[in-house]
Amino acid sequence: MNFLKSLPALVVGAALALTASAHAADYKAEYKVSTVLGKPFPWGEAATVWADLVSERTDGRIKMKVYPNAQLVSGDQTKEFTAMRQGIIDMAVGSTINWSPQVKELNLFSLPFLMPDFAAMDALTQGPVGEKIFEAIRKQGIEPIGWSENGFREVTNSKHPITSPADLDGLKMRVVGSPLYNDIFSALGANPTQMSWADAKPALTTGAVDGQENPLTVYDVAQMENAGQVYITMWHYVADPLIFAVNTRVWDSFSDEDKAIVKQAADDAGAYGIGLARKGMTKDDQSLILSLEARGAKITTLTDEQRQKFVDATRDVYNKWKERIGADLVDMAEQSIANR
Repeated sequence: MNFLKSLPALVVGAALALTASAHAADYKAEYKVSTVLGKPFPWGEAATVWADLVSERTDGRIKMKVYPNAQLVSGDQTKEFTAMRQGIIDMAVGSTINWSPQVKELNLFSLPFLMPDFAAMDALTQGPVGEKIFEAIRKQGIEPIGWSENGFREVTNSKHPITSPADLDGLKMRVVGSPLYNDIFSALGANPTQMSWADAKPALTTGAVDGQENPLTVYDVAQMENAGQVYITMWHYVADPLIFAVNTRVWDSFSDEDKAIVKQAADDAGAYGIGLARKGMTKDDQSLILSLEARGAKITTLTDEQRQKFVDATRDVYNKWKERIGADLVDMAEQSIANR
């Protein structure tokens, strides 16, 4: 009698187990995760932690492999978002800059001198602006699930210190593949040249270009002082938040339980990556800056007056792109920063 009473529960339990097993059987053997920078850059570290946490927390149901250096799109990082929409890439930890040609709202983070500090960046990514941006990404067949960070981008060159727009006059500057960056550096009198990260360091080493802009963590790991980039100006002119994202078809194939695990792992890995991206560059911790100076870098930090000259010189670019991005979104961002 007891056996008969327990039969329905056993049947239900077995059915649930079979359902879960069948669902997991639909999962791919491996999910391809794209990044531009691998380890030991903070970007690649965050992607690796994400993959490791997901594998651990799903007991191996979801196995992710990180493919750095944009190798899944033959090194053309601006094609990453489109490749993820098409299913060539399953997941990515992607740059807001590289995805901005397909998602115009992502150009927000590249508006010159919008964000003065880390708190301003957090006010955008962790507030209503971040939610609006995620909505725009979802409309394109990609599920964004978390934020990380590549950092504020500083300008470097091999010629001389940069303390005013006049110091950029005529310099050949490597910039990323976004027309907004062409506009910014053209407004500052430089000669911008778009090229991928894979091509940038050789071009700097040979002198084909004079300078570039990137976070200090990139400068550090890539040892860019050895490519002639001796002069660094800390100007915090734009930032490059990173987004953890999954192709929508892949996302929809996961159980609710696994979706929650993948998202929480992205949040945890993102926080880890943000910590690495900011390490040694805060008011209380200048260790990275001191380390770079010890290696021969000559670092200039702009005064408020000096920085304002760059703000003024790029204001027309800011206003032009504000309209392209969406004035309402930019207004929301400005308000969020003012209230930080």
